[in-house]
Amino acid sequence: EEAEAEAEPKASLQQVTNFGTNPTSIQMFIYVPAKLAANPPIIVALHPCGGSAQQWYSGTKLPSYADSNGFIIIYPQTTRYSNCWDVNNAGSLTHGGSGDALGIVSMVNYTLSKYNGDKTKVYAMGASSGAMMTNVLAGSYPDVFEAGASYSGVAFACFAGSTSPPTPFGANQTCAQGLQHTPEEWAAFVHNAYPGYSGKRPRMQVIHGLADTLVRPQCGYEQLKQWSAVLGLTNTRNVTGSSVPEGAQYTEIVYGDGSQLVGYFGQGVGHFAPPNEPVMLKFFGLLHHHHHH
Repeated sequence: EEAEAEAEPKASLQQVTNFGTNPTSIQMFIYVPAKLAANPPIIVALHPCGGSAQQWYSGTKLPSYADSNGFIIIYPQTTRYSNCWDVNNAGSLTHGGSGDALGIVSMVNYTLSKYNGDKTKVYAMGASSGAMMTNVLAGSYPDVFEAGASYSGVAFACFAGSTSPPTPFGANQTCAQGLQHTPEEWAAFVHNAYPGYSGKRPRMQVIHGLADTLVRPQCGYEQLKQWSAVLGLTNTRNVTGSSVPEGAQYTEIVYGDGSQLVGYFGQGVGHFAPPNEPVMLKFFGLLHHHHHH
């Protein structure tokens, strides 16, 4: 009798094999809540360097939001490059190419099919290397992803052509130290990833710590330059103080009306900026009813 009064059993992280084309042999883990939305949205949650699917599953509160809001979370995992994502190779930086990006899109397509997911509500988020990969997915697969959230990442194609592994101790630190291009140059990388594409582009949320010495704050500003040019938006206002949703230590940099591109830069925040799930989920458009902890 007591058992009936208990909450439903919690879902758990499960590995999926044979999910489709997977040129780099990355692993797929998935979190499917007990109560799914009718056509569930999907968030791809990308672990940082040295991380794993299990580590990132435990590393944010996203699973509890999945429980209350009915979306699915895919946790890809790489064991190459010291568990850092393939953000430098041409295959990942090309639509329909190869690399980790193609494997991740296979995971998305598998999940959309198996759970009757909403293909207009597929999102990516990640920290550090996972944030870099979020930018890669947004650039290479604008037709797949509706929006992304990048916590301490770099712009799409920032590491392009680097032959050393995309790790914090790789020989090529040019990108992570704040490689700069004009907005137009950054946008050209994105457009060249999928020539002829004229459809919608992912909305982006860029979050970075101003005290980040590993992936310099300039990398955050370069992302804003890139996506503002891709989306055709200009910086309309900056917000400081207690009204900033990310926290009072952050400055909010708003482009357009703020629905397509926004940056948060945190005073005293190091590497990596911690995900603020409600702010991210509201930007994605997924937070609809009150979340109970």
